[in-house]
Amino acid sequence: MNTKTVLIKNAKIVNEGQIFEGDILIEGEFITEIADSISAKSADVMVVDVEGKYVFPGVIDDQVHFREPGLTHKATIASESKAAVAGGITSFIEMPNTVPQTTTIEQLDHKFDIASKTSWANYSFMFGGTNSNLDEILKVDSKNVAGLKLFLGSSTGDMLVDNAEVLESIFKSTDLLISVHCEDEATIKRNLEDHIQKYGNDIPVECHPIIRSDEACYISSSKAIELAKKTGARLHVFHVSTAKETKLFTNKIPLKDKKITAEVCVHHLWFSDEDYQKKGTLIKWNPAVKTANDREELWKALLDDRIDVIATDHAPHTLEEKQQVYTNAPSGGPLVQHALVAMIEAYHKGKIGLEKIVEKMCHNPAILFQIEKRGYIRPGYFADLVIVDINNPWTVNKDNILYQCGWSPFENVTFTSRITHTFVNGSLVYNNFKFNDVKVGKRLTFTR
Repeated sequence: MNTKTVLIKNAKIVNEGQIFEGDILIEGEFITEIADSISAKSADVMVVDVEGKYVFPGVIDDQVHFREPGLTHKATIASESKAAVAGGITSFIEMPNTVPQTTTIEQLDHKFDIASKTSWANYSFMFGGTNSNLDEILKVDSKNVAGLKLFLGSSTGDMLVDNAEVLESIFKSTDLLISVHCEDEATIKRNLEDHIQKYGNDIPVECHPIIRSDEACYISSSKAIELAKKTGARLHVFHVSTAKETKLFTNKIPLKDKKITAEVCVHHLWFSDEDYQKKGTLIKWNPAVKTANDREELWKALLDDRIDVIATDHAPHTLEEKQQVYTNAPSGGPLVQHALVAMIEAYHKGKIGLEKIVEKMCHNPAILFQIEKRGYIRPGYFADLVIVDINNPWTVNKDNILYQCGWSPFENVTFTSRITHTFVNGSLVYNNFKFNDVKVGKRLTFTR
């Protein structure tokens, strides 16, 4: 139901480091009141009594690949934003390695046009940097897009920026927030050639974190950080995956004042190299899932605020593509539907508090990207809200997976918690595995 006024009653509100009981009044697209008790002022108010369930701000996922345009056999903005909303993600920032790549203003505008017609969630896009498009980068208005994405190691697509002079020119010339994929290409190529000589193309997937090694990650991340410090650029390092890299970041400065920030992804917090034997290429990501020790150090850095944001790097491929031999199987997997409940599972295991989950998945992306009126439960903010039943187990299976690709690395996992309702811009769009057919996603705006 799409309604003008909604009253959420009897909520446990998780917001700004606190959990407190209260009611939330939504009028139109915005939260207008938060109080211990609010009464419906007319019969037209839709009352949602959540009976002590938890209410989070909508999650902001700062790194997704929704595959449109050009790769729509894998996914579309419509299909994946719908899955995201079911997972409590109400805003996303999508990456530029589509076909064609988002490396011109024309292609950027085309993506915004698609999303304006089809997205279930709020949206923005990264503009892509290459070795030859500095002129286009300089045309981008930082108030209209989330930021600039640079691949400093090759991944899905062909957007590697490996010209040192060009890279420094980009860092010096743009006021866009620069997000980077950091893996050293020379190291990876050398490791891959060694493994092909030994195994041919059918390399055991357990070798993936040896080929795309911690050394490859650290060399690239440390160079990017050195360049950011030299040029004064604003740098965000995507999907940190190694213990060694965590030492590159600081927790001595408030996030709003940091010039160099870091993100960790759900899969690097959940899986380790011990899972390759069972999951195979389904957990082949770039950067690779690495050791259990790397995973523990990532958790430590997340909890002590050296790592600022949790994201998904949602990157679906068809099951047929993923089941090819190692050298042909693409890296990436779908995650948006299950990211929040996976993190809440970590809460149930005593690894992280609900307040910290909200900080890293809702508040901090809003601060980091300077997103206007989102990421918090506050009067005057857009009513992007997620209701969570903290003890209502369900098992991931083919029947409830919403990704267009039809599979999940979490298949057969039983999660203790479930998302029961998702509001986007004041509209209830998801309610207990059912969708109200209202696509109310809006373009994200920025206070820059």
